[in-house]
Amino acid sequence: QVQLVESGGGLVQPGGSLRLSCAASGSIFNNNVMGWYRQAPGKQRELIAAITKAGSTSYADSVKGRFTISRDNAKNTVYLQMNSLKPEDTAVYYCYLNMGTQGKYWGQGKQVTVSS
Repeated sequence: QVQLVESGGGLVQPGGSLRLSCAASGSIFNNNVMGWYRQAPGKQRELIAAITKAGSTSYADSVKGRFTISRDNAKNTVYLQMNSLKPEDTAVYYCYLNMGTQGKYWGQGKQVTVSS
C-alpha cells in the first residue's frame, strides 16, 4: 500500500511564499513521476508541476517562473516552493505519485489561501 502525506500550506499575503511537502511511503517503484495538482472552487483540477525520478521538470504556464518543484529520492518526498503568490493561486493543492501500470496515488490535499 502506498500513502502520500502532505504538509505545509496555509494563509499568506499576496507576494508571499509558501512551501508544500509530500512524503510517499510503501511499495514505491523506481520509475515514477511525482507532482502537484490544484483545484480552486468551481474549477477543474489543474496539473501545475511534475518531476521525474531523474529530475526533469515541467510546469503549467500559470505558475512558471514563480513555483519550483523538487524532490528528494532518498526520502521519496516532493516539494513545491511557491513564490510571488497571487490571490488566483488560492486552491487545494494535491500531490501525486504516478507509477504507471503500478498505479497513481494522491495526497490528502492542502489548502493554500492567498489573501490580504
